[in-house]
Amino acid sequence: MNTEDLRHAQLLHQWLSPGYPTGAFAWSHGLDRLIDDGEIADAAGLECWLRGVLGYGSGWTDAVLLANAYRAPERADEVAELAAALAPSRERFAETLDQGTGFARVTSAVAGGSETPRAYPVALAVAAAREGVGLDLTLTLYLQAFVANLVSAAVRAVPLGQTDGQRVITALSGTCITVAQAARDTDLTQVGGAAIRADMASLHHETQYSRMFRS
Repeated sequence: MNTEDLRHAQLLHQWLSPGYPTGAFAWSHGLDRLIDDGEIADAAGLECWLRGVLGYGSGWTDAVLLANAYRAPERADEVAELAAALAPSRERFAETLDQGTGFARVTSAVAGGSETPRAYPVALAVAAAREGVGLDLTLTLYLQAFVANLVSAAVRAVPLGQTDGQRVITALSGTCITVAQAARDTDLTQVGGAAIRADMASLHHETQYSRMFRS
């Protein structure tokens, strides 16, 4: 790996770190509701749900949106409009827009670039394309960070042990690579998902009496 590749890896690690102030820790993607309903109560249930979200839900759609915005940054606003339209609930819309806005604001302040409020995968795509960070690496690590953030939520809410949480992340690492490779050259016409239960959980979370997370 040459120096430029190492710099890009460092940059992605910084951007996707839990310490980067996007507010990701406050969101659970509807997981809070599923835990409250007793549908996810252990590591096996969490892994199964995450695998479905990655392959058929917002993991897939986010990856396709990211890839298209990366390949054509001049169309980022168009892709961002589609990303907003695909959000299945008010909370999921806020989740992706708030994180994307936070990411763009901090990245612009640190390294320049656009502060335009956009869905998170689109904001990351624009920054990665500008810095010349490879698309394959960006897609894979974005999905890995997505999984890690939701596992962190489950560790707090199930509750789930830290070791079991790491086992789930490890078990899904291959799925992250597979989804990233499939999304890399996928056209926006193939962006739809079918994770209905995950989408319904995000809708029902809006009226949940006691909540740990904003989604």
